[in-house]
Amino acid sequence: MQKITIAIDGYSSCGKSTLARALAHKLHYNYIDTGAMYRAVTLFAIRKGLISIDKPLEVDLLILKLDEIELHFELNAGNHHSDIFLNSENVESHIRSMEVSNCVSRVSAIKQVREKMVALQRQMGKGKAVVLDGRDIGSHVFPKAELKIFMTADADVRAKRRFDEYSSKGQYFDIEEVKHNLLKRDQEDLNRSESPLIKVEDAVVLDNSELTREEQLDFVLKLIADLHLISKEEHPQH
Repeated sequence: MQKITIAIDGYSSCGKSTLARALAHKLHYNYIDTGAMYRAVTLFAIRKGLISIDKPLEVDLLILKLDEIELHFELNAGNHHSDIFLNSENVESHIRSMEVSNCVSRVSAIKQVREKMVALQRQMGKGKAVVLDGRDIGSHVFPKAELKIFMTADADVRAKRRFDEYSSKGQYFDIEEVKHNLLKRDQEDLNRSESPLIKVEDAVVLDNSELTREEQLDFVLKLIADLHLISKEEHPQH
């Protein structure tokens, strides 16, 4: 079967990472969580005192320190997920905090940050057989990806998912605060000047407000099967 690049974009807490991981596992593809990369840079900025929930980002200082940031993924033998490492430290659990969530859009909007991350993502995915999820994968990182998915879901459904994620990690917030954070992130992602969140014309919309994980996976696997069928029809064997 032909190896392809699968680009998954969409709003926060739509289950992009969950679907991407399931696809990568099913297809024996590599998975790149691009959102984790921006969160890791944000964590770096927080630790360096360059940003906080109440403090504006010190853009120039962050740009100067970008060369101090090294990111890579390693397979977690316990859960079979790819954990992100920031300067050799596994920060997977640290990047999912509310503080990082509140700051990541400001960090990811910086042109130089995006350039560094996109270069890394393209390097990681250059061999195809890869699933990437984020905000600008199909529009900017891999605009020629063979399959592009744009995920969305009802805001209340997304808020409940993120609320449950925080609660499972011992982080407790009011669900309205969680929803406010999500909607704020949506607006920042949609309106930033550098690679904003958009649905490209050739992306397939997947609204998973009422779909189970299994139904979502089946939906995309059917798209992949159809894609390979079309490819064979366009290039028949002689």
